[in-house]
Amino acid sequence: MIKNKTVLRTWLAFKYYGINIVFLSVLTGIFAGVVVTFYTICTSYGEQYSRELYSLILQYPAFIPLLFVGLAAGAVVIGTLVRFVPMIRGSGIPQIEGACRGKFPFNWYVTMCSMFAASLACVFMGLAAGSEGPSIEIGGCVGEGTGRILRRSFMIRRLQIASGASAGFAVAFNAPVTGMIFALEEAFKSFSPMIFVSASVSVITALGVRTGIRLALGQSVGFAMEGFVFAQNMDVAGYGYVALAALIVALAAVAFYYAVQGAKKMFSKITFLKGAGKFIIPFVLSGAFGLITVYAMGGGHNFIHSLATGGTGRIEGISVFGAGIIASLAIIVALRFILMALYMGCGVPCGVFIPMLAVGAGLGALLSSLFVQAGMDAAYTDYIVIICMSVFFTSFVRAPITGLFMVFELTGQFANLLPALLGVVIASLVAEVCRTEPGYEKNLHGFIRDEGFADREKPVRVTVTVRPRSLADGGRIKSIIWPSGGLVVAIRLPDGTQVIPSGNTKLDAGQQLDFECRADDPDEVLDYLYGIVGRPAKGEDGGR
Repeated sequence: MIKNKTVLRTWLAFKYYGINIVFLSVLTGIFAGVVVTFYTICTSYGEQYSRELYSLILQYPAFIPLLFVGLAAGAVVIGTLVRFVPMIRGSGIPQIEGACRGKFPFNWYVTMCSMFAASLACVFMGLAAGSEGPSIEIGGCVGEGTGRILRRSFMIRRLQIASGASAGFAVAFNAPVTGMIFALEEAFKSFSPMIFVSASVSVITALGVRTGIRLALGQSVGFAMEGFVFAQNMDVAGYGYVALAALIVALAAVAFYYAVQGAKKMFSKITFLKGAGKFIIPFVLSGAFGLITVYAMGGGHNFIHSLATGGTGRIEGISVFGAGIIASLAIIVALRFILMALYMGCGVPCGVFIPMLAVGAGLGALLSSLFVQAGMDAAYTDYIVIICMSVFFTSFVRAPITGLFMVFELTGQFANLLPALLGVVIASLVAEVCRTEPGYEKNLHGFIRDEGFADREKPVRVTVTVRPRSLADGGRIKSIIWPSGGLVVAIRLPDGTQVIPSGNTKLDAGQQLDFECRADDPDEVLDYLYGIVGRPAKGEDGGR
């Protein structure tokens, strides 16, 4: 009897994973791969176009006023769109994280099209905008759309949002492992076999689609760190330089965090044109900075690639107003730092993921140049640049595992695990000591507050019964994706015994679960739970 029950549960698990999750994740990966690949191709053309336009304007200064007028007009249009579609405010990553956790509903089609158009327009106008953040939101929208069109449950749709977001990240950054880690560490902030399987399948499928499309169009396949040469071994002095660089860059990330919060307070007081007028400031400043140096424009791929020294420790080809390399790097980093803070504070719909990495890389190159003059082996220069990218990201986002794997995928090697780990640990410690909240989490909480989602929530307590052959039957509490912020507070066994559960508690048919959460619609919570424990038969009391 026990053996037959185990076989039945194994078959049901295979059926559930194989048909309901894997198949759906493949579809999400295909669609996300197509949409995000074409989006990233468009943004690369947009960056090239904007650089050529600004170069032409510098040759004919009489057109500079026209440039600023166009930027101001574009800012008002983008700001108005953000007012009507708040899901595209900022990079979109905090919103898609909230959607993954079931914090709020959203219109996937409107959000996807709006973010595609608005962020692409920002790139064409010459903003220091990346494609990675919007790619994550666009991928998440594709996942939600796939689940809705196929009429899947709310829980399955949440899985597909995370899978689509991971696929979008992997396609934009060509980092499959980092994309999967993103779903676990950032989107859900927990590990579950369902999340891992779903995200992995979508990422692999999307990358296959991406590779096929880009090869067919004659495009490069990866985010290659061309020109970078990474030392295979590092001596004790090298570790000291890594630690010092990580400390300085982590403190810069903390300063960036507070700069973003200050910018938010400043922009919250600007109500010109119903708030759309505040977008004029970052747009016009972007135009001014773009005229100063081309490295203040675009996502930052070109800037990062230009920092490669080939292991020589000498950065060539970067100069602002004829200044030396150290002064030029300081200017570029300062300009990008200011723009990123303004974009995030104002809510400009554009990617800030690669631009943040560009700031970290610029700081790493600046510090490496100083360290080489102080006696550091020049062979460590390129690796410190990559580590500083990860440090800045980790300190601001508070996602150390994602930051660590990012180093491995960018360098293509695991030889220097300890220096990368040292940098990430220092970044996490500095952020913890300075008591900064995770950047995307802070933005998510602000979004929920501003849109009034939290005000509509009220305490909800429901009791449901685990049905035979349901998803919960035989599963453990920690492996199930429950409604947002919810908790199984008690379990009553068929004999009437009450159990206080933990994450490792195994669920079986016939058990009654007391579930508590905060939600604006108790019926929606009950419907979600029925998708987990099974629906009661007609005329049977389903619990309340």
